[in-house]
Amino acid sequence: MSTAADQTTHAHPAVRVPISWKYPIAYAVLALLALIGFGFGAPADVATTFRFARGGDLFQIPDLTVPTRPTTLVLGVILVLLAALSCWTTARRIRTGVWLPLTFGVLFLASVLCWAGGGHGLVTVTTLLAGALALSVPLIFGAMCGVVGERSGIINIAIEGQLLAGAFLAAVVASALTNPYAGLVAAPIAGALVASVLTLFAVRYWVDQIIIGVVLNVLVVGLTSFLFSTVLTQNPQVWNARQQLPNLPVPLLSDIPVIGPVLFNQNILVYLMYLVVIALQVLVFKSKWGLRMRAIGEHPKAADTVGIHVNFNRVVNTLIAGAIAGLGGAYLTVGSGLAFGKEMSAGQGYIALAAMILGKWNPLGALFAALLFGFTRSFSNSLSAIGGPIPGDLLLMLPYIVTIFAVAGFVGRVRAPAAEGVPYTKQ
Repeated sequence: MSTAADQTTHAHPAVRVPISWKYPIAYAVLALLALIGFGFGAPADVATTFRFARGGDLFQIPDLTVPTRPTTLVLGVILVLLAALSCWTTARRIRTGVWLPLTFGVLFLASVLCWAGGGHGLVTVTTLLAGALALSVPLIFGAMCGVVGERSGIINIAIEGQLLAGAFLAAVVASALTNPYAGLVAAPIAGALVASVLTLFAVRYWVDQIIIGVVLNVLVVGLTSFLFSTVLTQNPQVWNARQQLPNLPVPLLSDIPVIGPVLFNQNILVYLMYLVVIALQVLVFKSKWGLRMRAIGEHPKAADTVGIHVNFNRVVNTLIAGAIAGLGGAYLTVGSGLAFGKEMSAGQGYIALAAMILGKWNPLGALFAALLFGFTRSFSNSLSAIGGPIPGDLLLMLPYIVTIFAVAGFVGRVRAPAAEGVPYTKQ
């Protein structure tokens, strides 16, 4: 005799989610590319050398020299096996966790580096990773700006303009006062000023937030380019001299091979980036401020009914977000020891926006997405330095190709805050 629970189960059978073959197909294509293109296509009778240590490290890791073709063939076979494992687990609806994509990605990159470096030069792993972090810093600050703003319900397309404004004011103030730390203080002010214009039109006048963001980007590009041509270039020693934040190595930790120079021998901006990511991850999900932020981004009317001032909090949070983006702009000038140049943000604000979306509006997710894009650029630069067989134009395109495929592959599985971009007024 069937029970009521059994009858309910038969009446409403469990709905099975359709199997997605997107990732197994991607793994298979990349594995075949590694096996056929990098394995059988690798030059014979040459070797590739990987260097992991530097002279001042706490202990030395010897260089690793491997025969190019046998190594790439072995890596290609392993990648094919991992792709087959992905197909098997997908067909049986078995979750593999993050170890599979991470392992596959590391082995695929090793295969590319081994193939490109065969007979061409030395592959320095520490330089590759240090370059990845350096190129990721503006993206991470920009992505954190996007998380705070959009979690509050304000679409922030103006990250590009906030990065550029921060870079400009940081360079000018640091040069005028001959103090890079003064530029570090000025940069978030510039980002917040751009954000204030965004909030004025988005909150007060209900202008479409995407349109105002694009307009602000164009405005900041035009204004900084005009000032660069008319003021900075006329007297660069006063207004646009290079000022660089010094590195502050952490004792002992900075001497650890590979990770020491990458993570613990940086300037104060990089350490601030660590703090910003950790603080936001905790505050967004574990604090009263974060609860209010998520409430006004998801259901502002409900937030208003419990006494939360929706528009005031949106304005404050967007200004905080702009200040964070300004710090990212400072890294382009005083953080890297460069003078300001026209449009030096070079579209990084838009890539930061993509990192935020790929990271599902989560600080840690946005961090890893930004690191992915930064690593891709550093990887491209390393391949160019090695002088391998990959055409230079393709290497320049590589970071943007990865950005497009990453967002196209994941954006369908994420959900933006429900009230994002919707002006709020009391009824």
